[in-house]
This record gives sequence, structure tokens and C-alpha cells, in this order.
Amino acid sequence: MEESKEKEKEACQELPSRRDMISNLPDSLISQMLSCLPTKEAVRTSVLSTRWKTLWLLVPSLRLASHDFPDYNSFISFVDKSLDLYREENSCLHNLELVIRKDYDDDQCCVTRWVDYVARHKVKHLDVECVLVKREFLEVVPLSLYLCESLLYLRLHRVLLVGSESVSLPRLKTMRLEQNVYPHEAFLQFFISSCPVLEDLSIVRKDGDNVKVLRVHSQTVTSLTIGFEPGDGHMLYHYFDREILGICIDSPRLKYLNINDDVSKCHILSSFISPSVKVNLGGVRYMSYYSGGVVFSNQQVASSFFSCISSVKDLVISETIMKLIIFCMKVEPLPQFQDLSCLEAKVCLVDVDMLPTLLESCMNLNSIILELTRPTVVTEQITAWDVPQCLLSSLEFVEIKCCCKAELVGMKLAKYFAENCVFLKKLVLRWRGYVLEEDNVLKDLLELSWRSSTCQIEVYGPLQMSIY
Repeated sequence: MEESKEKEKEACQELPSRRDMISNLPDSLISQMLSCLPTKEAVRTSVLSTRWKTLWLLVPSLRLASHDFPDYNSFISFVDKSLDLYREENSCLHNLELVIRKDYDDDQCCVTRWVDYVARHKVKHLDVECVLVKREFLEVVPLSLYLCESLLYLRLHRVLLVGSESVSLPRLKTMRLEQNVYPHEAFLQFFISSCPVLEDLSIVRKDGDNVKVLRVHSQTVTSLTIGFEPGDGHMLYHYFDREILGICIDSPRLKYLNINDDVSKCHILSSFISPSVKVNLGGVRYMSYYSGGVVFSNQQVASSFFSCISSVKDLVISETIMKLIIFCMKVEPLPQFQDLSCLEAKVCLVDVDMLPTLLESCMNLNSIILELTRPTVVTEQITAWDVPQCLLSSLEFVEIKCCCKAELVGMKLAKYFAENCVFLKKLVLRWRGYVLEEDNVLKDLLELSWRSSTCQIEVYGPLQMSIY
């Protein structure tokens, strides 16, 4: 017993020396260790000893959220003191990430002075998110941010950008602008075009942002995502004057375009689209074409729009865009999508019969993913279809996703592709309901007269079982 107590005593005596071993590590290594901790935890290490008092300031980042503090004033006090310490120690703060949720509408403003400080002290990564702030209480972005030559990444969520005749962000490569308010649409256009190396741009608009037509003119942007949020909650979709909301894009180096905008009705696309661009229109619910103050007819809408994107290689389209395509095909032939390799589309069941006509315009298609939607008309009938060129020469991958009550149509589609695709390498069929059983589906597919002798089959029913 006494021997055991003696060992415990020796162990306790050794403990301080172990702590000393950590303290004796180089500052650079300790700062790396602290950078793996949340900012609040890193700051708490300052109470360990005099040696640790300012070591957390070697970590060049602050990541804080107001809801992690007892109240809003405690949060402000903590950030103010932290920035004062960085200033006193002449430490670099390269990364500032803040999530701010005010307790009351009249809580003091703080973003302007904090952003002003880091903008003047060579910040590289700035992320400011203000949660559920009413328009009249939006925090103002300081003018110094527009002249921050060190900035590489910028995200501003729900703040007010004021006008300026001078913007210089020579190193900014990634920018996220979300639900902000701008002085006018010309400033937003100027702000974007004043970033000479900008590559990745994402814009989420809101009602009342002072922008009617969003104009993106950039010679460097390669990835562009555009969305729309209702905003303050009191404005419902049907109140929007969709005729005056639009998008105009002119970015010759664009490689990826994602439009997830179910509010704007006017989508103005310049002839910037190159074959290498992947276009995602999966969230579009309204489509119109507006140019020079003239609203074109539906036929002209379809013709102009699809001619604009006809050279893309990858295309994702919503059910709305699919219906627009079908409308166009009934009036006049579609433009030829000669370079289109991958197509992903949502198709309403009543429009399934138009698929072969669409595929006639995609003569070099390699991959297609079809999602069957809206089983308002349940039918198993698929008329005798022509076989477009891509099934005979290029199509290698087919995936069919069926909503409930669309399973039988999905099987008919699988049969169509299986019996007509010469070079098909893989066919995938997915469904949700219990109309079909995995084993029976696989058996029925294997009994088909497959045009390709080397095709792999996968079926996924509600049990999520994969069978090859």
C-alpha cells in the first residue's frame, strides 16, 4: 500500500516536467498546435503561465461566433480586446471569420471598425456573416476594404456596401456576396470588374438589394454561381416584379456556370459560352429573354437561349428548362448541341415521349442522367421511338431515376436504351416505391435483347440494394 502511494507521488512530481516539455517547444510549433483549436480555446491557454500569455497571438486567425458568448456585448468586448492585443504585439491577423447574430436591433455596430482594422493590416481571408439582420440595421463595409491589396478570399453575408469610385483588390481570387445591399447595380458591376485576378465568384441576391439586372463582366472568372433568396421574410415570391430582374454575363474564360435562381424571369446570356463551360440550370423556374428593352416571344426566347448554350459540353437542366426545350421543338428544330457530352435533366412524365427528339440534337452525347418527375399522368405507354444518332455511335452511360409512380415508365426507358445503344457500358435504374422488386427488375433487364454485349447493370430499389 505504501509502495503504491509512493509511485503516485512520483508520478505527480513528474507531471510539471511534462508540461515544461511542451512549453519548451519552439513558438512556431506551439502556434501550429493552437491553430488546430477553436479561437476561444486557444485564448484560454494564456492563463497557463507567463510563457503562454501571448502565444495564442502567434495564430494568425480569429474564428468567432457571437452565439458562443453569454451575450452580444461579451462578444464585442472579446473581439475588441483581441484586436487590441494583436495591435500591441504587432502580430499579423491574416484570417478573420465572424458570425454575428445581434440580440436586439439597436445593438451597437462593430463590423465597420473590425473590418477596417484588418483591411489596413494585410488580411488575406475575410468572412463576415450577419444573421437575420433587418435591412435598416445592416452593418456598413468600410471603404478601406475596397483598397485591401492583400485580400485573397472575401465573403460578405447580409451587409451594406457603400459606393466608391476607387476599388483595388489586385490579389482577390474568391468572392462570395450573399444577400447584401448595394448602392446601385452599376457599383456591383464595377466592384466585380475591379478584381483583376478573380476566378471564383458566387452571388446570392435578395429582394431590395438595389440590383435589377445583375451584370457580371470579367475577363478572369472561371466559376460563377448565381442564386436568389427572398430576403427579409415578409416578401413573398409572387410580389416580385420578375420582368425587371435579370442576369447578364460576359466572362470569356468561364468554365462552370450554376444558375440557381427561381425568381428572376429575365436571363440575359451574352455569347460568352465556350465549349468547355459546364452549365447548371437545375434551379431555374422562369425563363425569358430580354435585350435592348425588348421582350421576345416564347419562340424567340427558346431559340435565342439554346443557341447561346449550344456549344457546351456539360449541361444540367431543370424541369422548366426541359419544358422550354419541348416547346421549342414543337415550333422549330433545336440548335445542334454538337459538343454536348454529359446531359442531366429532370423530365415530367407527360414529356417523356419527346426525349428521342431532344437526343437527335445531341449527336455526340456520351452520358445521360434522367430524373422522372411529377407523376400526374400515370402511363406505361411509350410510343415507337426513333433511334437518334448518339445511341448508335457515342452513348456509353445511362442513369434513370424514378419518382414514385414513375417506375414502370422508367423500366420502359431502360428497355429502350438497352435495345438501341450500341456502345452502352453501364445502365443504372433507381426508384423509390415498392411497385418493382430488385430481383425481378434485374431478371427482366437481363432477358432483354441488349444491343451492347459488355454493359454493366445496376438497380437500386427502396431497399437500396445494388445488383450487378
